[in-house]
Amino acid sequence: MATLEDKILGEKLHNYCSSSEESDNENSNSDSEEANKQKGATPGTTSPPEINKWEGTSTNTGPKGVIKDWQRYKQLENEKREEDERERIELMKKLTLSVQSALDEEREKAALEDPDLAELLSDEFLVKYQKQRMQEMLQQTNHNIKFGDLIFLKNGQEYLDAIDKEHKSVMIIIHIYEDNVEACRAMNACLKVLCKIYENVKFCAIHGSKAGISRQFKTDGVPALLVYKSGNLVGNFVRLSDDLGNDFQPEDVQGHLVEHGLLEDKSCTPVLIKGASSGSDSD
Repeated sequence: MATLEDKILGEKLHNYCSSSEESDNENSNSDSEEANKQKGATPGTTSPPEINKWEGTSTNTGPKGVIKDWQRYKQLENEKREEDERERIELMKKLTLSVQSALDEEREKAALEDPDLAELLSDEFLVKYQKQRMQEMLQQTNHNIKFGDLIFLKNGQEYLDAIDKEHKSVMIIIHIYEDNVEACRAMNACLKVLCKIYENVKFCAIHGSKAGISRQFKTDGVPALLVYKSGNLVGNFVRLSDDLGNDFQPEDVQGHLVEHGLLEDKSCTPVLIKGASSGSDSD
């Protein structure tokens, strides 16, 4: 049982150390220091841990470290982009120098094998051949029949013959008119101009009473344009004054028929053919 003295001095089991124990501890400490001296180690010191070398990446760094890592990343990215761009430019230069058109290859081959064939492949010959082929294609489409004048029909039989006895590829435009209608007089004047522009189109005109149409049509239906091809009615425009007015120009009638696909749009004629036509006219 612990006494008051034990409480003040401490119980021997927990806080009390004998002199013999102290001396044993001192002897052990001195022995360890002696061993350290023999090994060359400084008493009470230990060797510092080795610091790892930075290899380009960092973890758990501060803001400055993150910024440096980001700047290095962007630098590498820009260098890669510049390298790819240089490689692309070099490849384009190589292709530009090495690519040769099929026509150039044929010309070189022909020049070696057959000089006459090389002459046929010249630019001048090819342009001439292209003109000829395009003209042939247009002739097949537009035929070679030419008119150039406004044809006034005298009666219904001539009306029928103008349609049925004509070549199937010819476009026929017939104007039904009355003398006392202002728009009819303007239409005849326009058709006289258009027949010079479209010589392959057959432009006709017939008085309403000679065509055998009704009194109401002669009053309310004129000016009327009826368009035929291959014996069939392909266009029927009644009382055109509602669309064009009473005072209109040839360009207005032309635009109306071109819009409905009944006349060729001259602005779409190939430049190659225009040049050939103008050259032949000057000759």
